[in-house]
Amino acid sequence: MPAHSSFDYAIIRVVPRVEREEFINVGVVLYCTTQRFLGARVEVDETRLKALAPDVDLETVRCHLDSFQRVCVGGKGSGPIGQLPQKERWHWLVAPRSTMLQTGPVHSGLSLEPQAALEHLLNTVVRVKRAS
Repeated sequence: MPAHSSFDYAIIRVVPRVEREEFINVGVVLYCTTQRFLGARVEVDETRLKALAPDVDLETVRCHLDSFQRVCVGGKGSGPIGQLPQKERWHWLVAPRSTMLQTGPVHSGLSLEPQAALEHLLNTVVRVKRAS
C-alpha cells in the first residue's frame, strides 16, 4: 500500500501595489522532498486582477510567473537560480519579498501524489467558483 508523503506549499500572489498590501492568489508552488517533486501551477484571473489594479501590466505579471515555473523545472534555460539543487530552489521561491510577486506563508500537507495535491490546492485557493 502506497504511503502518504508530506509536502510543503505556498500560495503565489500578485500584489500590484505593495504599499496597499492588496493581493490576488494566482498560483501554488509545492515541494515534496521524498518524491523529489517541485512544481508550480499558475492561473491568473485577469478580470479580477484588472478590477484590483486597472493599470497592472499583465505581460510583466505573466513573464514573472513564468519564471516561477522555469525555476521549478530547473535545468538549462531556467537561469542561475534554476541551476541550484531542488531544495535551494524551493527556498528561493518561497523567500519573503516585497515585490509585485510574493508567496504567502509555507504550509504543510500529506498526499499520495504531489501533482494531484497541487491541482487540489489550485482549485481551493486560486480558482474562484462562479455562481451559475
